[in-house]
Amino acid sequence: MKKNTLLRLLPDWFIRYKFVNSLFLGLSVGAIFTIYAPLDPSIYSLGGVTLAIAMLIVARLYHRIMTISWFFRISLFVEAILFVAICYFLIFPYTYETALLVYVGYQVTFIFGSYLVRAETLLLPSDLLLTRLDTAKQLGYLIGMAASYLFYQLIAYYGITGNQDKVYDLHYLLLLTEAVVIWLILKSFKKH
Repeated sequence: MKKNTLLRLLPDWFIRYKFVNSLFLGLSVGAIFTIYAPLDPSIYSLGGVTLAIAMLIVARLYHRIMTISWFFRISLFVEAILFVAICYFLIFPYTYETALLVYVGYQVTFIFGSYLVRAETLLLPSDLLLTRLDTAKQLGYLIGMAASYLFYQLIAYYGITGNQDKVYDLHYLLLLTEAVVIWLILKSFKKH
């Protein structure tokens, strides 16, 4: 990771961010299948090809973007895309276009997945910090999946049984979680 004198990573806040980020992933993982239901399977093939090409382009840019400033910007960009996708899903009716736009939004975030993992490994220089990071990520994911299961069971108990309705209601929890994720990113980096 190239030195950058403008920003400094605060590991404790960053690990909290990654915990809540993984919590979001755990909460959302089951919802995607319902959201994407209207899409034709060929969309996944086309999306996969586009994703692979875009990831190749990002990998070719590592020599320029492997800095803490770019890491901060790209992390914030990825989370902003997710926030906008959630808002779009909550505001507009559930249609083919909604499913497609949410799919595209998630695909855009996946473009930077490898880069973000590589950069965070370089930013946390000790084995102890990497252990704490990966532990926080796995715990967040597990808790998120368990919480989504409990959420679905709770709202089913109160009479909300349609998959689309359940997923729609879950997005209010996702919106709140994503807002916390963005706040934690901002707390994770400090200007010198």
